[in-house]
Amino acid sequence: MTKIIQCVPNFSEGRDNKVIDALVKTAQSIPGVSLADYSSDANHNRTVLTLIGGSEGIKSAAYALAKCAKETIDLTKHKGEHPRMGAVDVIPFVPIKNISMDECVNLSKELGKSIANELGIPVFLYEESATSEARRNLADIRRGQFEDMAAKMQSPQWRPDYGNTSPHPTAGIVAVGARRPLIAFNANLSTSDINIANKIAKRIRGSSGGLKYCKAIGIMLSDENIAQVSMNLVNYEATSIYTAVELIKAEAKRYGVNVINTELIGVAPAKALIDCAEYYLQIKDFNFRQHVLESHIW
Repeated sequence: MTKIIQCVPNFSEGRDNKVIDALVKTAQSIPGVSLADYSSDANHNRTVLTLIGGSEGIKSAAYALAKCAKETIDLTKHKGEHPRMGAVDVIPFVPIKNISMDECVNLSKELGKSIANELGIPVFLYEESATSEARRNLADIRRGQFEDMAAKMQSPQWRPDYGNTSPHPTAGIVAVGARRPLIAFNANLSTSDINIANKIAKRIRGSSGGLKYCKAIGIMLSDENIAQVSMNLVNYEATSIYTAVELIKAEAKRYGVNVINTELIGVAPAKALIDCAEYYLQIKDFNFRQHVLESHIW
């Protein structure tokens, strides 16, 4: 049976088309790997690629992309709204078909060793690959960002899993791990007040007592002069897209603000979007397998 893995590397560059093109061409050059999607944002100054393939192809593509990022991205010159600590900031492996989470964990460890030993970039293992509970959450690892990471890594608690105990001078650090499917989803607000976006983000994110599987921050989109609530939904079946959107709308009303539109970054499982259709259409006795044509074909 063919094993299928999704890999979603995030890069700290969303403005320089030459760098973005180099990353895309690198991804497209690896046999057995399909570039399903890529998205760049100048305000975040970040590019996200979505790759689909088998174990060896995906590992080769992730390594080649880490090498390309090291050669083309200089974090000492990087500024953007999205938190970051590495040229390639995070590389997650997601089991999709005929492969277990444990296999993806092993794959992440193999890649992490190669990146540290051959590219000289320190590696933290996170999520299901984490070597301690304190390292499971990517936000905890990344806290302090590139600029403060050298001092942070001197603490025994924050020594990298692989590689040197100081960041690469220009490529920083990378988090590598295995995880469940994640939905990167943003809500754009009818205000230029970043404080409102920050307050809403604090209200909805799990770490502040909001939606358990929602991570959220406020971001300013300077080119559109609007504030954004940027989210990662790490378990879409327990914290759905529509739940997050409705809570943001309710909170926004407190400040006389509306949701202008939303953004899906990368790809999402079909069920996550179909769940939204079921909710908003209020379909009685909806059954995915019975009522969705593609489910019969699949």
